[in-house]
Formats: sequence, C-alpha cells, structure tokens
Amino acid sequence: MELKRLSGILFHPTSLPGRYGIGDLGKSACDFVDFLHDTGCNLWQTLPLGPTGYGDSPYQSFSTFAGNPYLISPDLLLKEGFLHPNDLKEELDFSDDYVDYGRVIGWKLNLLERAFIRFTRDPEIDSRDLDIFREKNSDWLEDYALFMALKETNGGGSWIGWDESLRNREESAINKAREELKPAVDRYIFYQFLFFRQWDSLHAYAKSKNIQIIGDIPIFVSYDSSDVWANPELFFLNEQKLPTVVAGVPPDYFSKTGQLWGNPLYDWKKHKAENYAWWVKRMRAILGMVDIVRLDHFRGFAGYWEVPAEELTAEKGRWVPGPGEDLFHTLKAELGELRIIAEDLGEITPDVFELRDQFNLPGMKILQFAFSDESNPFLPHHYPENCVAYTGTHDNDTARGWYDSASEHEKDFARRYMSVGGSDIAWDLIRTLWHSRAALTLAPLQDFLNLGTEARMNYPGRLGGNWSWRVRKSALSDALKEKMRDLNEKAGRVDR
Repeated sequence: MELKRLSGILFHPTSLPGRYGIGDLGKSACDFVDFLHDTGCNLWQTLPLGPTGYGDSPYQSFSTFAGNPYLISPDLLLKEGFLHPNDLKEELDFSDDYVDYGRVIGWKLNLLERAFIRFTRDPEIDSRDLDIFREKNSDWLEDYALFMALKETNGGGSWIGWDESLRNREESAINKAREELKPAVDRYIFYQFLFFRQWDSLHAYAKSKNIQIIGDIPIFVSYDSSDVWANPELFFLNEQKLPTVVAGVPPDYFSKTGQLWGNPLYDWKKHKAENYAWWVKRMRAILGMVDIVRLDHFRGFAGYWEVPAEELTAEKGRWVPGPGEDLFHTLKAELGELRIIAEDLGEITPDVFELRDQFNLPGMKILQFAFSDESNPFLPHHYPENCVAYTGTHDNDTARGWYDSASEHEKDFARRYMSVGGSDIAWDLIRTLWHSRAALTLAPLQDFLNLGTEARMNYPGRLGGNWSWRVRKSALSDALKEKMRDLNEKAGRVDR
C-alpha cells in the first residue's frame, strides 16, 4: 500500500459528545470530521464498529458484518421521520464524561423499537430502500437477525444454551423460528438498515472533507456470534459445538499470565478448501465501509497462540502456523490492492515481518514502548517510512498516564531523547512522532487533550469498566485546532 505523509486521530464514535449518553453517527460525528479537517489531519481511526456484547468490547461482537445499533443517531431518526418529536422530549441525565452502558443500552433499544413500530405502521414511509438493503446483504443479514431474535427469546443467553435443534441449525427448526420470530427478525434487520444508512452518509461526508477512515477488525470473532453459529464448520468445535481450543497471547508487556481472549480458533484447512470465501466476504464488507483497515493481531496469520479450552489463563499454550501468504494472495486476487495496516505488536518472529513485507503492508510503531535503550526499534530514528506510528493505542494508558507511572529510567531517557523537561509530555511525544519518517502518524484524542489515566479507553485483561470514556464538546476548541494545524504544517502532514 502506497502511503502519503498524513496524520490523524484515534477516536471511537462512542466517545463523541452529545445528550444521549453515548456518541452516535449524527451531527457530532460530522462536527468531528470538520474538526479533523480544520486541524490539517486527514485520518480518523475507529475501533471495530460491530454490535457489542460481553463487556461492551468492540472486539467481542455479535457479528463481524453488522453495525452497532447503539451508534444510531436519534436526531437523524427524527429528521428522517422514523421518530416523532415527542419521542425525544424527555429530560435526560446521562453523563457527558462516560458511557453508562447499563442505562444507555435499555434507553436506546426502547427508542429504536419505537422507530421500528412507526416504520411498520406509517403508510407514508417508503420501505423500498430497506428492501434493497435486505436483498444486498442477505448473505449475512438474515442469519444475524435470526441469531439476535433467538438470543432475545432466550433471555440474551449464548447460543450454546439454546434448544439442540437450533444449536445445530436443523432446517425444520430454523424455518419454524424464522416464521414465529418474524417481527423480531424484521426489527433487527431494520436496525442494521438504519446503522448503515447513517454510516454511509457519514463516510461520504468524510470523503468530501478529504478525511480517510481507518477501520479495525479483530483477527478472531466472538464465540457468541452469528458468525460461529452460522458457520460452525469453519472453527475448531466439538460435537456439542463447544470450542476445543481458544485464542490468546502468551505472557507479555500487558499481562504476566498472558491474555486469554477465549475466541474460537479457525480451522484454516476448511477455509482453504473454500478458497477463503468467508474471509474474502469479511474483508470486502469492511472495505466497503472504510478506506483503510487495521488488521488486529496480524501475527496470528503467520502463527497464533492456541490454548486448550479448559485452561483458565493463557500461560499453557502453543504456537500453531497460520494460513500465511496463501490467504493474502487470495485476498489480493479477489479484492485488488490490500489497504491494510498490519498490527504487528507483541511477541513477533521473523516470519511475521516477512509476511507483512511480502505484501508491502505498513506495520505499527508505539512510541510509549520506545524508552528502554538506544537500540529499541520503537524509537523514531529507527522508523521506516512505510509504517504507522502512534503515541499509544486503545490498549495503552494515555501518554500522560504512561509517563506518570513509568520508571525513572524511562522518564529520564524520554526527556533526554526529546530534549524536553517533561512538563508537557503528551505534546512532546506527539511532536516527536509527527516529525518522524513514519508515513502515517496518529494519537488518541486523549493525548491531544493532555488527559491522564482517568481517560484510558481499555485495560487489557480487565473485566468491566472499559470503553466508556467520552469527550466534552468544549474540549475540541479553536485553540487546539490552531495548535494541531500548526504542527501538521511544520511536519509536512497536510494534504489539501
């Protein structure tokens, strides 16, 4: 992938400001695009956009193809006639600083159901666009909607607890469920129609402002997902449809016992036998939504950490070869240029770099990891041009939080390396990164705002309390825009 010298912000839409308790795809999202444009940035990187499940994590979604209905804008629904003004008259006391998922989800789903009822009962609302959307996406949408309707009927429980005939997708049971649950299936399809209608509009607006959106897909999918339920033969499951082995990473920088993600692992032989059709469909879908894709845990395509399903930590596992170049040759043949950023962090072996470089994919550099010694590859003077450099990612502390908790050795090295006193460390890191050779540079919005650990997005391995940070509208000030614009111009990162 050929890269221009550009910059941007890592910022998930749930963190956008607004009165409805969670960021959405309405005016505040367009305002953020305008903010990016005014700062001279050309990139907006998000986290995965799928419907969140366990722990509210974007990396544990009910579908790799579907969109998150919690991001649907109520104001746009009102404007489009799917809601009545009375639906939005109630006084709301949601926090402006964090997402209270427990309260927000119930309120948002109630609102979306009202929109669905209005859609089905109002003869003046044209349903042709929905019919077109349903037909265009039938290869994943029907299974997803039935999966969600069945989850709802089963109290939200995982599909492994459903009746055996439904777990095994027996044809007669599936047909019966589609008929009996038709209103719920239609409702979940309607939610996806709304999400993609709003997302496509936002994406088009970003393009009009010369802003490219960098999407994010995890290498693995959630066990409790329509992906696994509808395609069990593509994963290592036993006769009871339970995983035999699961995904994770061995002990590393983030965790002494590793990270036990628990995702089912792919049966790559089965994928190869189908010419990787599921992966081609997955990549085609995400590239239809965004301009560039960050492929999470890229090293898993060269080799992945396999953990027996009965283990409680990721310490006891083994490295297993992934599909390697065979998959990426297929993707390139089917999709053309691979506009992919390879997340090549963690315990990396030479074969991972070889796979990355064979397809000319930019890797990632994290400046927070740099300050151990002069030979550290994350120091900016070691960067190749073909890379994407960050102050930190969603899994890191904020820049200021990192510095506050870093060892004295790291702090001293960082100050000496950047020739700074450390009183404005977040901006020092950003400025150093921006002037590096890296073609693309990004920082979380929290770092531009000089926020501490209280604004951290995720603690890897911690259950609950993640993904909730939100920004106030007043923080996106004219003074910040001018400061960022000046930096982008001096660093040669403005593409207009």
